[in-house]
Amino acid sequence: MTGSVPSRRHDIADDLRSQIMTGRIQPGERLPSEAGLADQYKVSTATLRNALAVLQAEGLVEKIHGKGNFVRRPLRKIMYVGGWGTLDPWTAAEPALSVTVRTATVRAHGHLTTLLKVPTGSPLAEFSCVSLEGESPHGLARIYVPRDLAPAGMLDDASSCREAVTRFAVTGPPPAAVRETVCARPPTPDEASSLRIGSAGAVLAITRIATDSAGRVVEAALLVFPGDRVDAVFTTHHVIDERQTQG
Repeated sequence: MTGSVPSRRHDIADDLRSQIMTGRIQPGERLPSEAGLADQYKVSTATLRNALAVLQAEGLVEKIHGKGNFVRRPLRKIMYVGGWGTLDPWTAAEPALSVTVRTATVRAHGHLTTLLKVPTGSPLAEFSCVSLEGESPHGLARIYVPRDLAPAGMLDDASSCREAVTRFAVTGPPPAAVRETVCARPPTPDEASSLRIGSAGAVLAITRIATDSAGRVVEAALLVFPGDRVDAVFTTHHVIDERQTQG
């Protein structure tokens, strides 16, 4: 009885993986063009791309649009601190890590109306953020604040809340309560593209809702991190009943 014959894409993936693991191809190095690799392995471009997709899903290779395929540099994790709702300053403030921020006014729709408890069409201030180490993305954040709660100039580049946004933190005054829902799931196509990860990998998705003392939602944040690039830490503080201390 003959065994199954390994597919060519796995043969190619195994060969490239071996070159990466043994250091023949260095971290940060650009791979030959897809056409060049297809010619080298004597396969179609489609088969070659399938082989690269295997390595992209494993986190060994990342495709940078318009530039080519590169060996990913060793992963450096950042830390998300639950409760405080922020990236840990020690891991997020290193010179190699930067955050790009785009601001806009948008209308509430779909799940945003549910998260923020506002009518459809309500104006919201939106912050779209990407944290990067060099050109490698570490995380995505979309932060929404009801427009009537946004301080004057909040969307300006010189806004005082810009520093908070670059830490993926709650942007306004300290809220009365912060609720964070955390799950691991496959990335959406847009997330996979933005984070340059394979669709087979997992992301850590955090939905953070901040409310004031009256129970009004003052901010909703949708945070997404590649599963291999973040640790999330949550600390529980036990409240001691005063009656237990009397006696």
